[in-house]
Amino acid sequence: MKKILVANRGEIALRVMRSAKKMGIKTVAVYSEADRNAMHVRFADEAVLLGAAPSSESYLVMEKVLEAAKTTGADGIHPGYGFLSENATFAQMVEDNGIAFIGPKPHAIQIMGSKLAAKEAVRAYKIPMVPGIEEAITDVELAKEIAQKIGFPILIKASAGGGGKGMRVVENLEELPNQMERAISEAISAFGDGSVFIEKYVMSPRHIEIQVLADTHGNVVHLFERECSVQRRHQKVVEEAPSVVLTPEIRKAMGKAAVDVAKACDYVGAGTVEFLLDKDKNFYFLEMNTRLQVEHPVSELITGIDLVEQQIKVARGEKLAFAQEDLSIKGHALEVRVYAEDPLENFSPNVGTLSTYQRPTGKGVRLDDGYEEGMEIPIYYDPMIAKLITYGDSREEAIHLMKNAIKNYKIEGIKTTLPFGAFVCEHEAFTSGNFDTHFVKNYYSPEHLKAQQHQEKAIAAAVGLKLYLESQKELKVVEQGENNWMKNRL
Repeated sequence: MKKILVANRGEIALRVMRSAKKMGIKTVAVYSEADRNAMHVRFADEAVLLGAAPSSESYLVMEKVLEAAKTTGADGIHPGYGFLSENATFAQMVEDNGIAFIGPKPHAIQIMGSKLAAKEAVRAYKIPMVPGIEEAITDVELAKEIAQKIGFPILIKASAGGGGKGMRVVENLEELPNQMERAISEAISAFGDGSVFIEKYVMSPRHIEIQVLADTHGNVVHLFERECSVQRRHQKVVEEAPSVVLTPEIRKAMGKAAVDVAKACDYVGAGTVEFLLDKDKNFYFLEMNTRLQVEHPVSELITGIDLVEQQIKVARGEKLAFAQEDLSIKGHALEVRVYAEDPLENFSPNVGTLSTYQRPTGKGVRLDDGYEEGMEIPIYYDPMIAKLITYGDSREEAIHLMKNAIKNYKIEGIKTTLPFGAFVCEHEAFTSGNFDTHFVKNYYSPEHLKAQQHQEKAIAAAVGLKLYLESQKELKVVEQGENNWMKNRL
């Protein structure tokens, strides 16, 4: 593999290209009109314009991406995450044209793309699953019968869903018709498929996922867990590795379950198996993401494994150079996603121009981004600006480094989620490790963030005043003594 086309944009396109270039592989960028001057376009060896700004006219047009690969002579396509990364049709098209798809095989994407098909595939491995129905439904009356058998609260989920779309928690029978209608409508809008299924709602769970890696020679390993419980609107915003709540025994059991899930669909490449962990530390299979995850850097830092490099090697047909017993956890890593959103306005998008953009640096600080000062955040795509990652020998050190990195990350011109990241890192529930997926619901509000910011400003003002008064005293002492500077001048 001598040339790879990266079918994506922003920070993930740059991140993939950096690993490729490290391996001596040339890279091809694709871009829309809105991204003509983007960093990934300038970084790549070649770049191809796909079309107009909307992703439906550029990044999501499979034929255009494939044509760009053929025109430039790329022998591999890396899809990143989002866009076409979990599109089985696209993966098949790439293979049919004699180009390596740097990801799993189409059948694995298809199976794991449906939550119900995924559950059916892993059933033979006796992996724990949340109680619920095993078929998709759209009938409200049938949903009522099922919900009463399972017991409230229940969770309605889109079969083809992800990212919290088409998902509704229902507390009682009266709520069910309206919530089901909303879930079906949202699922149709987001995925073109209104099928939903019902399962028991696990109260106060933690969201734990296991990174897996498999080659084409039957070798499958896991790279331990990531804690992803701090979420807003069912979407992750703060992730870490390892989790503070897993015992070695649970970690081993979850790792084995994740490997079995990968085997169940003949998986190859890097993937993630997601679980819910209840308050009694029982874990349940949730789904599998058949792509690289946004939060993959925390796994890289605690294991020393470059996941993108491994994806490329697997796509070249190479065997994994390590076995499960060769892998171990070293240190602790933390990631805060930096979105162009206003945390004081319910995380609403806040696009605009980066009038100030100064990156944090230092030992233990990693920043995966795709923007520079003066650039505009376009309205057409996901509002994520960067992934801010810190790594230390301990969780406490990683959190300390993250708080300092957030302070040193200067972004002006738009609102970002950096203040929310600081709020999380300062909160006792997070620092103690005693939190779950309801962290935002239980502890966060715009008022809490404003109060924290006010307190920080008050402390800064008090420190400033103290320093000023101390400097005044020092000046007075000098004035009372002999002025040597003036004496020497005369």
